[in-house]
Amino acid sequence: MELERILRSQGFGSRPECRALIHSGRVRIDGQLCEDPYADYAPEGLIFSVDEQIWNYRKLAYLLLNKPANYECSHKPRHHPSIYTLLPPPLLTRGVQAVGRLDEDTTGLLLFSDDGQFIHTYTSPKKKVTKVYDVTLKHPGDQLLVAALLAGVQLNDEPAPIAASACEILAERLLRLTTTEGKYHLVKRMIAAAGNRAEGLNRVAIGGLSLPPELPLGQWIWLEEADLQKLAGRTP
Repeated sequence: MELERILRSQGFGSRPECRALIHSGRVRIDGQLCEDPYADYAPEGLIFSVDEQIWNYRKLAYLLLNKPANYECSHKPRHHPSIYTLLPPPLLTRGVQAVGRLDEDTTGLLLFSDDGQFIHTYTSPKKKVTKVYDVTLKHPGDQLLVAALLAGVQLNDEPAPIAASACEILAERLLRLTTTEGKYHLVKRMIAAAGNRAEGLNRVAIGGLSLPPELPLGQWIWLEEADLQKLAGRTP
């Protein structure tokens, strides 16, 4: 594939813009300067740099972000910065989208991709993908709270009670709750219906993929094939 086409596919602009990057000496392939936009390379496994930032060619993009509080999952935020401001411009140019949403005050694991089928899989209610949240409680939690959440609580505007898939007390005011639902403010509403209040939410896992404990708030990482397998529950 021609180098200019590779850069375009990775979000570095139009073909003329990519040619300009190459002609200006800002692109290196495996550490070597390349000033020929029509040079042919096998894209799979290709390592290149633009302005000394190293990139690996990826046909499709899969990312994990540790979302901070006070960011909105929208391209047109109303009250807080957009979550997309935490990603580098090439990822936005190639069209990565958040896989679902987290409330502006909720932190933790948020996926992004430009793979439409992947986004559908992990946002479709029919897929019943598990999502795990650590909930900071206003009042101390106990086994009665856990039992109520596991048995199911009745929410306004819902035809039937909604139950947690799993639930456990981690500390006096810290609860871990697993759900397969994706309804608006679901976890907060469930906690309120069970007689407590959620004062903080942190999503720690989706499917079989956990939030890396060493990943700082506001930082992101690429998901590799092993991570995608964990996400799909295909590895221990």
